[in-house]
Amino acid sequence: MMELVIDSIRVSLLNHQRVVILKEKDTERYLPIWIGPPEADAIAVRLQEVSVPRPLTHDLMHNCIKSMGGIIDHIVVSSMENDTYFATIVVRKGDKTVEIDARPSDALALAVRADVQIFAATEVMEKCGVRLDKDTGLAVIGTDDDSNPPTRVGGPVGEEERERLSVFSEFIESLDIGDLDADDESEDGSNSDGDQPVAGD
Repeated sequence: MMELVIDSIRVSLLNHQRVVILKEKDTERYLPIWIGPPEADAIAVRLQEVSVPRPLTHDLMHNCIKSMGGIIDHIVVSSMENDTYFATIVVRKGDKTVEIDARPSDALALAVRADVQIFAATEVMEKCGVRLDKDTGLAVIGTDDDSNPPTRVGGPVGEEERERLSVFSEFIESLDIGDLDADDESEDGSNSDGDQPVAGD
C-alpha cells in the first residue's frame, strides 16, 4: 500500500462538482476522485477546523465507533471498478480488526476526524495515479516518478491513451484555482451515489 495525504478539495467551474485531490506522500503523484458536495463539505469542515453546534453525520459515525470500543486504525482506497472507487475503513477493537466497505469520500471524512493514515492499494495508484511529466507538461497516468517512467515514454501517444488523458486535461482546465470554501456550500448537481475517478479505464 502507498500512503496518501489530502492535497486539496477543488470545484469544477463547468459543473460545480467537487474533486478531492489525494497526493502520494513524498512524491508528486496524485489521485483525483470526484465526490459529492455533502462529502466534500464534511471533509473541508474538519480540515478547516470549523466548529459546528451539533455532530454532523460523519461525526456521529466516528462517535458511534468510539462508544462501542472501536478505534479507526486507517483507511484504504482499495480498488477501482467500472469507473467507481471503493474504500475500506479498518477498525480495531481490542485484538480484533474489522474491515468496513465504504465510499472513499465517507472513508476520508472519517479519516480526518480520527486523524489516521490514508492509504491506496498499489494497483490503484498504478492504474489511476496521475503526475505531470516535467518535459512535456502532459498528464501521465500510473507513474511513480521520473526514475521509473512508464513503458510508453519515448513513443507516440495512442488514441486510447489520449482519450483517457483528455478527461483529466478538461478537468484541470475547468478547475477553480481556489480550494473549497464557504461560498461553494450551497452548490449541488453532482452524483454522490459513488466516488468517480477523474481519469481511468
